[in-house]
Amino acid sequence: MTASVPVLDPNVGRGLECFLREPLLSSQPDTHPGARMCGMGPGAQGTAPVGIGCHPGPRATSPCGGPAPVPQQGCRLRVCSQDHRAGQVVMASCALGLDMEEGKEGGTWLGISTRGKLAALTNYLQPRLDPDARGRGELVSHFLTTDMDSLSYLKKVSKEGHLYNGFNLIAADLSTEKGDIICYYGNRGNDKPVVLEPGTYGLSNALLDTPWKKLCFGKQLFLEAVGRSQALPKDALVAQLLDMLNNEEAQLPDPAIEDQGREYVQPFLSKYAAVCVRCSDYGTRTNTVILVDADGHVTFTERSMLGTDPSHWETTTHEFKLQS
Repeated sequence: MTASVPVLDPNVGRGLECFLREPLLSSQPDTHPGARMCGMGPGAQGTAPVGIGCHPGPRATSPCGGPAPVPQQGCRLRVCSQDHRAGQVVMASCALGLDMEEGKEGGTWLGISTRGKLAALTNYLQPRLDPDARGRGELVSHFLTTDMDSLSYLKKVSKEGHLYNGFNLIAADLSTEKGDIICYYGNRGNDKPVVLEPGTYGLSNALLDTPWKKLCFGKQLFLEAVGRSQALPKDALVAQLLDMLNNEEAQLPDPAIEDQGREYVQPFLSKYAAVCVRCSDYGTRTNTVILVDADGHVTFTERSMLGTDPSHWETTTHEFKLQS
């Protein structure tokens, strides 16, 4: 991979997401009861996998009496020369990573607030971009600080969807009392947002559930990690999810990616077709895992590349309690 690789969207890599909308019963409530997991990481053409597990209503309980876990997970890409501020608690009430690239300062792709608002953004793979379009990073930060519920917010965004380059946006309201509501909107698909019903979903740099091979593979890895989660302490679960986000196995051939990205994706297709993208000057540089248990305790863990060296990483964790 050399600097001659065509630059598509410096955010398209924000893309592979797995969503689990079904209750998981916990037989070991002392490990991480009621955990919902969400992971994501930044990179050059956008984001690699993001997985989100959500519960369709009030929290269930396990046969042993402990709260039932509901998982989430994801990852994101970035041009290695771009600046990214490690995940941190900002605005006194939100945990999120921040873009510090010139012209995009303050934008973000994934965050959660103490009020139970969670949002995740992936960009839609498109060979040609409108340089005058609005920045998409504001879509997440605006939701985290608004008083609007997730569905109302996405309805508002959908009315202005034409002002942005392609994106997918997940917005959620998490509540230990009322249950969770998770909604989706993509401005290259249906013109109205949808509330996600119970089930398992996948999202990459295409519309929800577009069956790219790396998305299907990432979803499989995610569900396997979820299946093992009941026997693991929290730290071990986070480590497994981070390992999943760093899988570099190319899922080829994939005509769906080639058809959407056309000639622009060909020079780095063998790298782009993996959950974790590794090129000399482009690829995954941040992974984020968010765990929310049934009592509203949030663990926000982010693993970030130091500079542009893929052999040096730093992991930070923030913990707080939801107020919703």
